[in-house]
Amino acid sequence: MAQSPNISANKGFGDAELQLVVFNIHDEEFGVEIDTVQEIIRMINITEIPRAPPYVKGLINLRGRIIVVINLSTIMRVGSNEPDANTRIIVADVDGTVMGFIVDSVSEVIRLSAKSIEPTPSIITNKIRSEYIKGVGKINERLLILLNLNKMLSSEELIHIQNMSSEIAEVAAT
Repeated sequence: MAQSPNISANKGFGDAELQLVVFNIHDEEFGVEIDTVQEIIRMINITEIPRAPPYVKGLINLRGRIIVVINLSTIMRVGSNEPDANTRIIVADVDGTVMGFIVDSVSEVIRLSAKSIEPTPSIITNKIRSEYIKGVGKINERLLILLNLNKMLSSEELIHIQNMSSEIAEVAAT
């Protein structure tokens, strides 16, 4: 099993128990730590942004707050299903910027012992960039790919999103 550069055995997690939001994208099961998630909402109307990067799906108005929505499957370069009744937007704070991430479905919130987290096998890092992944959680016979939302965008992409968010907030305020 090849080790991910982000985690060596249980390094970085200690003996902690993680609480994770579990979701699916194209037949793969992923998890993110719940403390980064602000809320999970059903798919709503998304306003496209002209000339936005391909990973930016558009904007939503969430109770008066304008949020940039990212297509997580585009960033990770994995297939996605057509939006349906199960499609959700995970609203999360990424380095101080609130944004939404489209996922095919959200299945549960679980607790996972750090001892159940293994280094990421190369078969996964060959498909998904290793900097996105914290490790792989083992839950009985299931494998859960643990994502780091703070690493999903490069620093340039994050600055671009932050600038977009600031510009949109300014326009909305006038």
